Amino acid sequence: MATIKDVAELANVSSATVSRILNNDKTLSVPEETRQAVFNAAKELNYIKKRKATKNEFTIGIVQWYSLQQEIDDPYYLQIRQGIENFCLQNNINVIRTFRADQNYLDVLKGVDGLVCVGKFNNNEISQFKKISNKVIFLDMHSPNSDDSTITLDFHKAVIDALDYLKSLNHHKIGYLGGKEYLEDNVVYQDARKEIFIDYCNKNKIIYKKYLLEGEFTTESGYSMMMDLINQKDLPSAIFCASDPIAIGALRALQEHNLSVPRDISLVGFDDIKAASFTNPPLTTIYAPASLMGEYGASMVYNILSKYNSPTPMRITLPCTLIERESCKKVD
Repeated sequence: MATIKDVAELANVSSATVSRILNNDKTLSVPEETRQAVFNAAKELNYIKKRKATKNEFTIGIVQWYSLQQEIDDPYYLQIRQGIENFCLQNNINVIRTFRADQNYLDVLKGVDGLVCVGKFNNNEISQFKKISNKVIFLDMHSPNSDDSTITLDFHKAVIDALDYLKSLNHHKIGYLGGKEYLEDNVVYQDARKEIFIDYCNKNKIIYKKYLLEGEFTTESGYSMMMDLINQKDLPSAIFCASDPIAIGALRALQEHNLSVPRDISLVGFDDIKAASFTNPPLTTIYAPASLMGEYGASMVYNILSKYNSPTPMRITLPCTLIERESCKKVD
């Protein structure tokens, strides 16, 4: 069985640092990279923290609407899950993880004390979750139901900040590359980013209609959509992408056609995944606090919702931040 010393050696830190991080010591000041290295080392070694004797162990079920392969393709949802699991590891909370694509995934969740549901779910699924536990929170999903607790991102300000930035660089022909997401009943989940983009462009007399495409939130789809725009022989001066994987795929297509970013076209992504800072050029993007969303979700189920027999629904909106790198430039 792995020990704290084993975790410390793998993470290249002291045993005391490992102990304080895993015990959620708020007085410890270390870089976020160090904390993540400790969590990753603990997971890799299957380190099990010694528990104090207790009669009331808590178990959180994680429901992911993406499949494992989709999670790998789009690190955004992976970051949310890691945030949930990091909080649970720090607080000795048992975790049962399921993907909606798994067989009998609802049966696996029976007996959990609370649920953190990641992604987009329809009303029938929401009803099934609430039969398992009334301590439920939905992450990255705007629910029309007033009795659902949710944590979402402030897409409105994020998109406006990105477009204000491009407008300040004199861009008046701006494209949009997005993705479509579907509920279990094959109904398209409306992406607020697209609607906000269209509204902004209409109000600010920005040309966009023939540069608006939707596919999937993947690198392959970003590449394919960018190829479609290139084949039109008429490109915008800038493109807003609804995810970093889409932007990375678009960047590859542009480079294959000897189109330089940002000399020939500016590019903005969304999410700020790790790869975004290592592209050539590094990608200007919107930082979305995905890991923090996961931590907050688990924290709310454990610290707030679980304390009440009939918890009051809560709606939390997390701010996003524009990260300026090198993929945008001013046009004449």
